[in-house]
Amino acid sequence: MTGIHKRHWPGDKDRPALALHCMMGSAGYWGPIARRLEGRVDLTGFDMPGHGRSGPWMEGTEGPDFHTAVTRIAASFIDRPLDLIGHSLGATVALRIAIAAPEAVRSLTLIEPVLFAAAPNAEQDARGRIITGHLAQGHIEDAARAFIDLWGAQPFDDLPPPACRMMTDQIRLVAATDDTLTHDRANILRDGGLEAIDAPVLIIAGERSPAVIHAIAEALAARLADVGRASVPGAGHMLPLTHPDETAGLIAVNLDRA
Repeated sequence: MTGIHKRHWPGDKDRPALALHCMMGSAGYWGPIARRLEGRVDLTGFDMPGHGRSGPWMEGTEGPDFHTAVTRIAASFIDRPLDLIGHSLGATVALRIAIAAPEAVRSLTLIEPVLFAAAPNAEQDARGRIITGHLAQGHIEDAARAFIDLWGAQPFDDLPPPACRMMTDQIRLVAATDDTLTHDRANILRDGGLEAIDAPVLIIAGERSPAVIHAIAEALAARLADVGRASVPGAGHMLPLTHPDETAGLIAVNLDRA
């Protein structure tokens, strides 16, 4: 792993915030959200390893797994209580941080958290097997297509060729997070962990997202002390990109709650 690219949208210096992007995304998509928040928070983001302008992810035999590495990078940006915002994989990282250090979180906004272990689902398990099967057979582009056609903002074959190549390069990172997201390798769901979060939490889902997302939101909300839920009409998994007005508005609601 080489350099991590940081992004910053200036705002209220007394209200730091950290935003964590999804798999195959980059921190750049928080820009429209930051503009709509109009400086109410001083927002920082970073491109995860292998994403955006950051260096590639180089897994070592004795180093941390990808999810742990991203969590450690995110934690390095925190030096005082802040508003933590995460989307998809980024939401699971945000949740992991909030459980490990609840005193560091002023508010927690989870957009489409993909912690599949919270709501085991046979359909989702089958999707995972399709991707790992393609990878095992060396059909890397087919694996990327299967992933993006479900979770992306548009079908894989409608994307520009450079984007397809980039996502094909990144698809192995999806498999690399399976132990954490599907089997809870990081023990995010441990007894008392979610219950220890005393910051206001908002879980946001797209109305048209796969059913497993809504089941995850329900399972997490049942264990959180101060939680709200929201569904964005007409939106799918990539709602920060497709519905920035609604996403920013809901983030603002949770900021006000803190």
